Amino acid sequence: MNMEYVLGQLTNLLAIDSPSGYTKDVTDYLLKEFETLGFPAHRTVKGGVIADLGGEDADNAIFVESHVDTLGAMVTKIKDNGCLEVSPVGGISANSAEGETVRIRTRDGRIYDGTCQLCNASVHVNGKYAETMRTYDVMEIVVDEMTNSNEETKALGIMAGDFVCFEPRTIITKSGYIKSRFLDDKLSTAMLLGYAKHLKDDQVTPKRRTYLHMTVFEEVGHGGSASIPDGVKEVLSVDMGCVGDGLSCKEHQVSICAKDSRGPYHYDVVSSLIEAAKVSGADFAVDVYPHYSSDADAALTAGYDVRHGLIGAGVYASHGYERSHVDGVKNTMLLLEEYLG
Repeated sequence: MNMEYVLGQLTNLLAIDSPSGYTKDVTDYLLKEFETLGFPAHRTVKGGVIADLGGEDADNAIFVESHVDTLGAMVTKIKDNGCLEVSPVGGISANSAEGETVRIRTRDGRIYDGTCQLCNASVHVNGKYAETMRTYDVMEIVVDEMTNSNEETKALGIMAGDFVCFEPRTIITKSGYIKSRFLDDKLSTAMLLGYAKHLKDDQVTPKRRTYLHMTVFEEVGHGGSASIPDGVKEVLSVDMGCVGDGLSCKEHQVSICAKDSRGPYHYDVVSSLIEAAKVSGADFAVDVYPHYSSDADAALTAGYDVRHGLIGAGVYASHGYERSHVDGVKNTMLLLEEYLG
């Protein structure tokens, strides 16, 4: 595996704003990267990217999915004070969003900086600062322009429906920890690009026909619900592995999900993933995720007759300032290379 390539792709992907509904820039990047790698790829009508990696058994194909859409927000109203009222895109909590630098992207292509703040955010002025429950009803985007009124902000070209993109703050520490917003799921996407590069560089042909699908609406529930090619018998989501109280997985491991809040994953797929992890020597954990659903779940809900599974590098503090580790990446890559061939 080429870890330098994977981490480089991760850094590049995280630098591209891509909240659900605003993903053309990141899919343009993916199409160019697949062209560089020499694999045919196309954009779906829905906006995702499918790449054909080839493989031997076209009648038992596997559809491997990650998602490049992230959490974000959308302007719902320009307030009288010139600040912006927003609605979350996906499950980003107001507690997590508070104090974060943002970019406001207008429909005509302008970009403005801002900050997500509690309304009346000065603790020396607001006596109820500490006791106020954070919800988006009491949050606002403070625009970093000379504006103090609805009219002045409108004059900037900002309007309802504009996207608000949160700064990821990507850091890879000397000890190997990867810290950033939106490791869910750009970390998995970088690993799938790394798998494609492995096939090219090492001249490997997968044992099954293998497609990659980078979806663009996972965070709002329907990313993997369309576009599965003929011949696909299995859908494997590569998404963040859960880390937290009551679960076994840590950031340096690859997680195999046996069940999430939508139900169990296919028994044979989970068993095969466990066996592949053992054969590959990957450090892995098997867990049940209490509050989770995946693109593979969406495929079955849409009516596709396929087996499904879910794996991913361990990620802590999901939907916040997330943390993983390069060892989690290595172990996930080991499992992918063994399982897919």
